[in-house]
Amino acid sequence: MVVADIFNGPALAKAKLAGPLPRRWLHVQGVGTQAQQIAEVFGDDAEDLIAACWLHDIGYAPALAHTGFHPLDGARFLRAEGWSERVCGLVAHHSFADLEADLRGVEGLDEFDDEDSAVRDAVWYCDMTTGPSGERVDVDQRLEEIVSRYGPADVVSQFVSRARGELVAAVERTERKIRAA
Repeated sequence: MVVADIFNGPALAKAKLAGPLPRRWLHVQGVGTQAQQIAEVFGDDAEDLIAACWLHDIGYAPALAHTGFHPLDGARFLRAEGWSERVCGLVAHHSFADLEADLRGVEGLDEFDDEDSAVRDAVWYCDMTTGPSGERVDVDQRLEEIVSRYGPADVVSQFVSRARGELVAAVERTERKIRAA
């Protein structure tokens, strides 16, 4: 098994997402690029932040969708590929995936550690401030776009309604950390 590192994260995400899910790939590129732009603020944690952001949605790849819950499918794939447990945990729990898993009745996220840290907040920040085509947006625009895309009755929209406070708080904590740096 080849030990994975941040330098092959973008290539791996591209290989799995660009062909089958080009719009998702645009979003991932925006999230990964944003992580690279803020990484220096996170010192020794920069590489894990960048890797997790480039890989956060890899579980959407049709070939990897075993449970149908992309954070879990992605984290399991990355573990099998030799990525660090930390990166796998950041992918598994990105953007408050625990709450959505509960709403969907999905089990298995507890296989991965959910760290309560500035790095976790920064992964959420990069995801929640990047639109579906890779454009920068504010967190409220992003959450409104998600609800609009899925419709008000969908479980994803229910998740957004319940998760909004936690997601906004993570974005705000990260913005304060970036401003302070």
